[in-house]
Amino acid sequence: MSKLKSRVIVCLDVANGRVVKGVNFKGLKDMGDPVELAINYQEQGADEIMFLDIKATLENRKNALDTVTNVAKNLSIPFTVGGGLNSYGDVVAFLDAGADKVALNTAAVKTPDLIDQIAIGFGSQCLVVAIDVNQVNEQYQVFINGGHTPTHKDPFKWISEVEQRGAGEILLTAMHKDGTGEGFDNDLMAKVCQKSSIQIIASGGASNAQDFVDTFKAGSDAALAAGMFHRGETTVSKVKEKLIQNSIEVRKC
Repeated sequence: MSKLKSRVIVCLDVANGRVVKGVNFKGLKDMGDPVELAINYQEQGADEIMFLDIKATLENRKNALDTVTNVAKNLSIPFTVGGGLNSYGDVVAFLDAGADKVALNTAAVKTPDLIDQIAIGFGSQCLVVAIDVNQVNEQYQVFINGGHTPTHKDPFKWISEVEQRGAGEILLTAMHKDGTGEGFDNDLMAKVCQKSSIQIIASGGASNAQDFVDTFKAGSDAALAAGMFHRGETTVSKVKEKLIQNSIEVRKC
């Protein structure tokens, strides 16, 4: 089977209805309105939009659902929603609000059976499992609760289990790279891609188009960024131009 075209994904980290961005998951700054930004990135040629409610609580759930509905009705590209999804019912609510896919993180670790339930109920193509990995004493370790809680889980074993349970994609975030602008952790991405056949989305550390080139050459199937796009340092279309110049197949803008 031929390899799918490499995907450029823009992430909207949302808190209280606004897009925010920090460094290593801290020091969040307001970056704008999620609906306006989503429309702008679609026009630039983004292949997908990822919406992560990083301050999700029960009190904010209605607000988040309203925001998702408003974003979804303005998009024609795939739209993934994550953050605070803890049950099958939560997944149903966000898919009903207009999401094409859902992303699980903490809930997947705490209730792995939920992966199986969603894959069976909606299909693997609808389920992304987000995995936050940090380096602890030069070892990779899985974190949950927005990157605040270590789990002592081995990421490679966890990715294998997630794949076996029926997830369609892995959003693999290198926390130690997040917001640093130092590029993706391509050693990590290469190791994961060599060991698994599931689609891997690289996340954490991008600051320019070359970072996307490097991670796709390392084996990543898709790559996600936020700050570099929000700050206007480059555009999705310029990233894709660079990828094409480097013989990496992408969907044209």
